[in-house]
Amino acid sequence: MHSTETKKDDLLQFEKICRKFRLKVTPQRIAIYRAFISSEDHPSALQIFERLRRDFPTISLDTVNRTLQTFVEMGLGKVVEGTGEPRRFDPNLKKHHHFRCSRCDRIIDFSHPPYDFLEIPPDLKDRVAVKSVKVVLEGLCEECLRSTR
Repeated sequence: MHSTETKKDDLLQFEKICRKFRLKVTPQRIAIYRAFISSEDHPSALQIFERLRRDFPTISLDTVNRTLQTFVEMGLGKVVEGTGEPRRFDPNLKKHHHFRCSRCDRIIDFSHPPYDFLEIPPDLKDRVAVKSVKVVLEGLCEECLRSTR
């Protein structure tokens, strides 16, 4: 959980980044940002939309989706790869990887330093410039695994 002081710092940092990208700091953007950075479940745009709809009845799913994509472009979050539809977002900018449950779609963050330094296959090495490595493991999470026993 974020302390009040940390939340204030997060908001000041958000406003600074918005100014850098010449983006207005609107109440809707602030609400989407707060809902996004406080998420631990790698939310989709629909999930953020549903969390905000009561307080912002005129907000649209399209606005939430476009805003989250803008946040990714601004470096405030990432899109979780390999999760199928709908697209899921991740506010955690620290180096980490994901496990995705193929039954319930839960996404779990994990860190495993050897994955950070995977060797690029020789047939690819000379043809591309790799900027980041993301590992997505898929299978059954603890809860789904328990329910199959």
